[in-house]
Amino acid sequence: MNDYDAVVIGAGNAGLTAAATLQRAGIRTLLVERHNVPGGCATSFRRGRFEFEVALHQLSGLGVEGQAFSLRALFEGLGVADELEFVQEHDLYRAVVPGVVDVTLPADWSGAADALEAAFPGNRSRVERFFQLIRDVTFWQIAAMRGLPAEQIDPVLFQQGLRSLKDVLDDHFDDEGLKCALGTYWCYVGQPPSRLRFQDLALTLFAYLEFKPWHVRGGSQAMSTAILGSFLKAGGEARFNTAVERILTRRGKVVGVRLDDGQEVSAGDVVSNASLPLTYGMLDAGTVPAAVRDDLATRRIGVSGFVLHMGLDATPAELGFTTSTTFVNVDTDDDRTFASMRSLEPARGICVSSYDIAPIGFAPTGATHVSLMTLQYADAWDKVAPADYARTKFAYAETLLDLVEHIAPGIRDAIEEVDVATPLTMARYLGHPGGAIYGYDQDATESWLFRNSERQTHVPGLHLAGSWAGIGGFQPTLEAGTRVARRLLRSKAA
Repeated sequence: MNDYDAVVIGAGNAGLTAAATLQRAGIRTLLVERHNVPGGCATSFRRGRFEFEVALHQLSGLGVEGQAFSLRALFEGLGVADELEFVQEHDLYRAVVPGVVDVTLPADWSGAADALEAAFPGNRSRVERFFQLIRDVTFWQIAAMRGLPAEQIDPVLFQQGLRSLKDVLDDHFDDEGLKCALGTYWCYVGQPPSRLRFQDLALTLFAYLEFKPWHVRGGSQAMSTAILGSFLKAGGEARFNTAVERILTRRGKVVGVRLDDGQEVSAGDVVSNASLPLTYGMLDAGTVPAAVRDDLATRRIGVSGFVLHMGLDATPAELGFTTSTTFVNVDTDDDRTFASMRSLEPARGICVSSYDIAPIGFAPTGATHVSLMTLQYADAWDKVAPADYARTKFAYAETLLDLVEHIAPGIRDAIEEVDVATPLTMARYLGHPGGAIYGYDQDATESWLFRNSERQTHVPGLHLAGSWAGIGGFQPTLEAGTRVARRLLRSKAA
């Protein structure tokens, strides 16, 4: 008899939802996590009198109660919806390029169009046509991803979806500031408008405009803890501070795992929430099919992030914050910003998250918790000597503060607690090559139209769930774990 029916490697978003879905369906499941807490990116930590959110900037796709096809149904299915309190953001974001752009977009279609018309007069009809294209492309993209035959898909998806965001914006608008304001979510995917497929930006904007942006009271750690609790209540077993050293196979099929203490655990299925390089590296070399090796050789490790977490002894209003999410960029040259991500030159763009415009409970009364994030590849940090690391990271952090001063003058004077994370920090805690936060580079070659890592591992009994096998971000990975688990359940029932 097997020790377990399934083993899940990694307690990140996809690992947690996969494990809980399997266990609640009666599949005896072991969840193994190398860290001491669940969540991966969905965690928090304390410094002084503040608790800091690690990575959740805006939760997309949650939707209001009763809204169809929302992430809320996933939480209800896992039995945790009533344990979580969600905090709605009423604005998408404030987009700022000093001297060029300063516009706040409400989180609804007409409100966003009104704000853009006020900031860029004479463009209302163009914005409405652009928004309609977003809705059309997203509708047919979701239909295609759910298996609707190509001949039944509206041609708009194929005509517009794979074009670059830059080309589509150029078709609709002349004003560079307006294009910047509409394309600013590109950092949530990690590719600039010249490289980002329009269908990806369409899906992102649709998710936030239609289903609104949200936070979780108690932070993403509360969400991770609740899903883990659902798994444990259903009879699942979790082992923390434990790593899987080897995925065991017999005649090419998965039969279990070997843990880092040498214990071997038998199981007919293994779901990996770890990166693809790490996952396939856990297999004996002769077990990894040539098709997988060829596929991995064509993929590029994605972007990481540099984050400055701050506990500030002042309220958001006193500091000048007006929205929960603000993007501040040096200029509108997104390609130049993207190129700078492989260097240590001063940050050219930041995402500012103020978690106390709509408080999530992490800052004391009269104070606020803010994070500044810029995208950055790990390459530049690999060249920094250990003796220079602390000095270099704090010097680089100053360049993020220089940018945020445009919207919060004097913020330095309010700093009470600070913590800095580089791509090397991400690599250490996530166990991801290059500290990649979205998995592989999310360019056109990673499209669901061309890659199918989640559905086909070429190793019977091995299943892949998470950003490395699909789309990065909170909503996509939470959904991926549930989707992979349900596919596994259907295969067992067949």
